Amino acid sequence: MSQKVAAIICAAGASSRFGGKRKKAFVDVAGRAVFLRSVELFSEHNNVKQVLLGIAEEDRELVNVKWGPNLKFFGVSIFIGGAERFDTVQKGLELVKDDIDLVAVHDACRCCVTKELIDEIISAAAKSKAAIPASPVTATIKEGKDNHITKTVDRSNLYEAQTPQIFAASLLKKAYDNLKNLDKSTISDDAQLVEALGQKVTIVETDSSNIKITRQSDIAVAEAILKSRPKKIPEGPAGPYIEAQW
Repeated sequence: MSQKVAAIICAAGASSRFGGKRKKAFVDVAGRAVFLRSVELFSEHNNVKQVLLGIAEEDRELVNVKWGPNLKFFGVSIFIGGAERFDTVQKGLELVKDDIDLVAVHDACRCCVTKELIDEIISAAAKSKAAIPASPVTATIKEGKDNHITKTVDRSNLYEAQTPQIFAASLLKKAYDNLKNLDKSTISDDAQLVEALGQKVTIVETDSSNIKITRQSDIAVAEAILKSRPKKIPEGPAGPYIEAQW
């Protein structure tokens, strides 16, 4: 049976490490705003029945004026997120429709995610109730204190978690209900909330190309990744404004 998916796309962060005049979610990467690449991918996916975009109150005017008509055309619902990422997801969960089977939580700044990866995670989550993409750690990892190495960490079973992280809707809501019993400062992603319930989370192994834009230097890397991929061929006759649809 086909799974009905809601996507919560988180773009309410302060971008404190990014710098520049515009937040990282709204800068251009290869000719398109970072967050729009994620929005477009989910809004065009057959399984996705609801797309929820969480933004900061201070960005409401920018988003509505610059991208509002297109977001409305693609059926995207904008909501105001919270001070922390968990607050944004929790607010998004309140808007998820009752008939949704799975909820995908995605960082707006992971603009290099592919439809194929989303398909794999949806399939895994449909079977296990919880699945995330993760890439094996390939770098040598050092543990340190006071600018000195204290230990070299065994990387053989280490993975770098990515998004979209996809969960059964009821499970993710239960995990967020339990958040009040946890120390938020120790939680870094949604999968960790689900793990706290004793639920196993499936790893969908991927590579490091699904990067998250965090600093200015990441833009060039993301552009190189996007430009290296074959362009999607539009179905039917291509209109003269196909490249400017956003």
